[in-house]
Amino acid sequence: MQLGKLGVWAFTDTMTAQDAAAFAVRAERWGYSTFWVPESFGRNPFPFAAWLLARTDKLVVATGIASIYARDPLAMRAAQMTLAEQSGGRFLLGLGVSHAHMVERVRGQPYDPKPVSRMRTYLEQMAKAPYRAPAPAERPPIVLAALGPKMLELAGRMADGAHPYNVTPEHTAEARRILGPDKWLLTEQKVLLERDPAKARAVARQAIGFYLSAPNYINNLKRLGFGDADLAGTGSDRLVDALVAWGDLDAIRSRIQAHWDAGADQVCVQALNPDPEKARLPHEEVLERLAPNGSG
Repeated sequence: MQLGKLGVWAFTDTMTAQDAAAFAVRAERWGYSTFWVPESFGRNPFPFAAWLLARTDKLVVATGIASIYARDPLAMRAAQMTLAEQSGGRFLLGLGVSHAHMVERVRGQPYDPKPVSRMRTYLEQMAKAPYRAPAPAERPPIVLAALGPKMLELAGRMADGAHPYNVTPEHTAEARRILGPDKWLLTEQKVLLERDPAKARAVARQAIGFYLSAPNYINNLKRLGFGDADLAGTGSDRLVDALVAWGDLDAIRSRIQAHWDAGADQVCVQALNPDPEKARLPHEEVLERLAPNGSG
């Protein structure tokens, strides 16, 4: 699997299946190599990935991130192997341990207080799970949703790399140090084509609000040097500006370059929409202008 330097990361559950596929086709035409789809309260990411893969030619479709609490290891491996075989090796499995409130309140399952140990065991069980159908031509890769040093170390040792989310270039540099030089580092970055600081920060706060109540993200942001005052309420301007690259195209490109300079193999661009009436849709204009094949 060859991954380019730019991917698209997008919530597409507000689109119809046909519209989402058309968007993926446009992303492929613009030159993005990877299309990242999350798992939250909407579509099952595996049949959705199959839908997108069937309608594209070269695009890698990746889960960002599939929860290990949603499927047992055998079912997860079966989904991964099936999609990799059907697509000719264009499926990338991203796995994560989710969040305690999502697992306990939404799924009604106990959340393991030792997430690294839980992920290690899960990966071991996946590797041993039987699969008695035609296998893909190459071993399909796995990346982990990794923020802290222990999960990053596990990603470097038992997976093909890491997919950090809601992070800064400083985190990217530390992640590269922990992963070593030979593992994928595929970093999500929110971007917003909006020059007005007040408007930009209002949109950005809507996008990051959920994460300021999730302990996994809070702990990581504290490791990055943000204090309680930064994390209070809807977040300080300093925090917002660190997590969302807003401004003109040059400002956005500068942030993307900072991740590359820090060691990211791919920056997965999540394009926030500045139009309040389209807030739940990706901003395709900025994606087209940032894209490898775009007009700029």
